Amino acid sequence: MPGLIGKKVGMTSVFSADGKNVPCTVIEVGPCVVTQVKTTEKDGYEALQLGFEDKKDKHTTKPMAGHFKKAGVSPKRHLAEFKGFEGEYNLGDAITVEFFAENDYVDIAGTSKGKGYQGVVKRHGFGGVGQSTHGQHNRLRAPGSIGACSYPAKVFKGMRMAGQTGNKRVTVQNLQVLKVIAEHNLLMIKGSIPGSKGSIVIIEK
Repeated sequence: MPGLIGKKVGMTSVFSADGKNVPCTVIEVGPCVVTQVKTTEKDGYEALQLGFEDKKDKHTTKPMAGHFKKAGVSPKRHLAEFKGFEGEYNLGDAITVEFFAENDYVDIAGTSKGKGYQGVVKRHGFGGVGQSTHGQHNRLRAPGSIGACSYPAKVFKGMRMAGQTGNKRVTVQNLQVLKVIAEHNLLMIKGSIPGSKGSIVIIEK
């Protein structure tokens, strides 16, 4: 799906036409520059590679420096591919936040906040074992049985247990665009999106 690369700025709230206070996320979107045009003849599929945020030449590897030089653009920090763009786009073309319009619905992918090593209650929503009475003092948030049986005498793959939580790629679908602020390259999205402030997100129509 066509889309752009953005950076999560933070959260705020706005009042709707009927007076409701609506929480929303502010995203700085683009301008994104076309760094490569992929075609069916050469690459086997059609797509646009977009770049976002400038970076210094000294932090760019020589192969990537040549890639950006061929496109005629300055080195970019973040790259992503998108399919389904309508119209003709050439190397070096800039696509701004005006690609989106108010009341559009978008899918947003980002990296969720990492929460470290967590137990099953926080990680998977377990209810805990037993009651706080009956002499139990350290079993309230335990996972309980993990499925031991005579055959096969093993724990099945995928068993929900304690472990690393968060810091994964998460996609939230069908979020409404409340407002497009073109002069500041900002997009106001209804609700929350994955990631911390300053994290990079992918916004697709």
